[in-house]
Amino acid sequence: MAELMFIINPGSTSTKAALFDGNRQLAEETVRHDANELGKFDNVADQFDYRMQAINAWIDSLDYDANQVKAIVGRGAPLRPLEGGSYEITEQLLEDVRTAKYSNHASNLGSIIAHHLGERFGVPSMISDPITVDNFTDIARVSGVPEIQRKCRVHALNIKEVCRREAAKLGKKLDEVSFVAVHMGGGVSVAALKRGLVVDVNDALLGMGPFSPDRSGALPIGGVVKLCFSGEYTEKELTAKFSKKSGLVAYLGQADLREVEKMIDSGDKKALLYFNAMAYQIAKEIGVAATVLAGEFESIVLTGGMAHSKKLVAEISKYVSFLGKVTVVPGEFEMEALAAAGIRFLSGQEQLKKY
Repeated sequence: MAELMFIINPGSTSTKAALFDGNRQLAEETVRHDANELGKFDNVADQFDYRMQAINAWIDSLDYDANQVKAIVGRGAPLRPLEGGSYEITEQLLEDVRTAKYSNHASNLGSIIAHHLGERFGVPSMISDPITVDNFTDIARVSGVPEIQRKCRVHALNIKEVCRREAAKLGKKLDEVSFVAVHMGGGVSVAALKRGLVVDVNDALLGMGPFSPDRSGALPIGGVVKLCFSGEYTEKELTAKFSKKSGLVAYLGQADLREVEKMIDSGDKKALLYFNAMAYQIAKEIGVAATVLAGEFESIVLTGGMAHSKKLVAEISKYVSFLGKVTVVPGEFEMEALAAAGIRFLSGQEQLKKY
């Protein structure tokens, strides 16, 4: 008998939705939303009714047996620090995302929409491996300034799914092996994944590590202090600058790596410099994660959208291949990861944790 699941993954201007039967995808849709309409809502959570109109229209267009829907799995948002795994969507979790307690992020809607659909179909709703999966040791949290603590924010969903697959190739489970795992997308997470636990990571949003297509990465402190007191920026504007308007887009006016490579191919030396600088910084952070694992890991896993770039992979590998095997798994597997979490729950392999 079929065990159907709806998978919900909200983005800034779209919502990816899919219907799975076990690990078999039956239907998928990227539901587009009008950016101008979304811009009317200061709190992302308030977009719920607007987004649900389009999502419901897609669901209603499908040919399926509603009685066979057994679970709804949503993308996890930034929450309080959590262990990895899957979580029941509780009222406390919903309160935290509705009030944007930890971040006003599009993924806040993942839990809200999944819970709504869970009530509609009368089935459990859940999230899995949210952005704030946190297995830091006490040492890893120390920044050097008592008022500032290092945070664990990571592309956990894709990283853990890809590494789970790499572990399976070795005939092992994720909690039996370790990896240096690098998600390279709009942000870059370089994680020390020790037996399935994120024991250290750079924090791809406003933390440390490499710059990315549109994020600043780590910065010289003196320069940051000067910008803060220059009178040119409010706190909100500076936060937006570092998290959305830095990196390649600031240097080159272009955040699409494919377009940057076209610039390089046409002889643009400036584009080549900043492309190589990003690769250089990613490679340096891989060295950091390798050190945290004391050199004991199976391989360096490069994943995410930018892992499609053979030029970027080659440039990074030039620096880090001496550390160990470099494995390339291009793309993002968030929908498959959420479906896999649903399967583990429905089959009894994994119990839902309480938030």
